[in-house]
Amino acid sequence: MLRKIVQLFILIVGGTLGFLYLPNLIELLNFGNIHPWLTNSYTGAVLGALILFLSTYWLVDDIVGLIRLVEETLVKAPVTDLLFGSMGLGAGLLIAYLLSLSIVELQIQVISDILPLFITILLGYLGFQVGFKKRDELINLFPMGNRSTIKDKKKDSEKSIGSLKILDTSVIIDGRIADICQTGFLEGTLMIPEFVLEELQHIADSSDVLKRNRGRRGLDILNKIQKELPVNVEIYEGDFEEIQEVDSKLVKLAKVLDGYVVTNDFNLNKVCDLQGVAVLNINDLANAVKPVVLPGEEMHVQVIKDGKEQNQGIAYLDDGTMIVVEEGRNYIGKNIDVIVTSVLQTSAGRMIFAKPKLLEKAL
Repeated sequence: MLRKIVQLFILIVGGTLGFLYLPNLIELLNFGNIHPWLTNSYTGAVLGALILFLSTYWLVDDIVGLIRLVEETLVKAPVTDLLFGSMGLGAGLLIAYLLSLSIVELQIQVISDILPLFITILLGYLGFQVGFKKRDELINLFPMGNRSTIKDKKKDSEKSIGSLKILDTSVIIDGRIADICQTGFLEGTLMIPEFVLEELQHIADSSDVLKRNRGRRGLDILNKIQKELPVNVEIYEGDFEEIQEVDSKLVKLAKVLDGYVVTNDFNLNKVCDLQGVAVLNINDLANAVKPVVLPGEEMHVQVIKDGKEQNQGIAYLDDGTMIVVEEGRNYIGKNIDVIVTSVLQTSAGRMIFAKPKLLEKAL
């Protein structure tokens, strides 16, 4: 349908140009004995439409592709970005129009024709950029856009428990978010930004086996939350093109939507606190309840690499939790049974200390 609309537009433009200029052009070129119908305006419209249509036929697909790209970009952009960008564009064009009126009155031939066009393009661009990049400050000018600090939010008794919970990559890979949702302790809508999904996909396609397994685990967890658990899950399709880091995009999205960031990333937790964004840290929750593993429990792990201390080996659980195996250096690359000796749980994450079961039996 879009292709036909583009082709129809080209025919109309070509017909209009042919109707206005082609008869005069033929007379100007003076080909000699020319049949009168060639200098007819309606004949010129038909010829102009055919000439422009045939000469641009190979460009139609490119034009359609460009239109669809612009359409997808606009659809994915947040409403606030479009609104304030359009307001800035309108303000820029209005100022350009007023300036152009005064320039035209000067009646300087070259300047009066070219300078208004240049000013219109320049101020339109600058207006859009200012409106787009200053949208947060503009929102705060309106009463409904004023936001309190994080401390005020915590004190506000009317703050809804069911606000948006925006998941980051680390908490999805961790997997415990699914168990929390299943118990009903986490209410409201879970929002998964599209840029987080893209990062998960990138991790799942990694050439590193450990990263690939973590990425696939994260995708499996999301599939379980969306299909098996009684929670509302939404995908946020917008993006912040001017921001490169995923964590920065999460903070920005939480500000725009006035939601919570759900994470177990210690650094992201600190950034959220500094920028006044509400955050729910899964590791803080784990500190308040019984650890997943207890000293004396047995686990089956694969020792992957050396530890920092002598004769230590390092293994990982599926969720990325590091296990320090004492005297485990000799078992690198092997699957062994270990006995948990202690568990260290902090806001930065969980670390399990263990020793090989075979060593325990020998003692």
